[in-house]
Amino acid sequence: MAGGSGSSFEFRCNSMPNPIRTLIVDDEPLAIERLQILCARIAGVSLVGTATDGASALRMIKALKPDLVLLDIQMAGMNGIAVAQALAGLELRPALIFVTAYDHFAVAAFDVAAVDYLLKPVETARLERAIGRIRMQAAAPESGKASETCWTREFWVPHRSEMIRVAAQDIDLIVAERDYMRIHVGPRSFLLHETITELEHRLDPAEFVRLHRSTLVRRDRVAGFKHNGAGAWQVQLRDGQWLRVGRTYLANARAMLGSS
Repeated sequence: MAGGSGSSFEFRCNSMPNPIRTLIVDDEPLAIERLQILCARIAGVSLVGTATDGASALRMIKALKPDLVLLDIQMAGMNGIAVAQALAGLELRPALIFVTAYDHFAVAAFDVAAVDYLLKPVETARLERAIGRIRMQAAAPESGKASETCWTREFWVPHRSEMIRVAAQDIDLIVAERDYMRIHVGPRSFLLHETITELEHRLDPAEFVRLHRSTLVRRDRVAGFKHNGAGAWQVQLRDGQWLRVGRTYLANARAMLGSS
């Protein structure tokens, strides 16, 4: 996730049952009632409880172990961001969808890796799409090492005064720029405050390959390789640009070519 620190926030992606057990947290009774109605309209969502303040929310999360928390931000006492930060100490953490009337908390929300950030009044279809992303993240293979990992499928990146959703499948190239990563998506690019090693560990290695200490490339964007005869290799992307392959990552290039 992105928007500030780009920190990672893991939830129980593979043990999540069906239906999704959901807790609503909001200090406004009418807001809770509306979310209850919306949840009742969405198949596969089971409401396990409601809370009206942050402290109660934490107690209920620890006791009920919900899969999803629909969390307001602006609450008296412990606000929603503080609740999310407190959850970092849990071994199994629920997925978070922030539901708020304020748009200026978006960066802070995605610093704690919220699945989505919904502005009130929320429509059923919008909430259903957000919950659908949780289902997609939960749909990992049932056996083997891959079943223990949920690869990051999307990032929220800051762009001017907005937060932009970038799907991993749309990323062409990631290039390190000091303390930031520049994510190239077609003709556009965005800066994400995260290390290239962190991104490499979060992205599916079947889709992305590291070819230099400062570059990650989506495999299906690679059009060809070139050897200059002096031990150096370059990779050509679909858009025609050439990138140097680092010696440390030469094995990755050779693996793509099917050679040892």
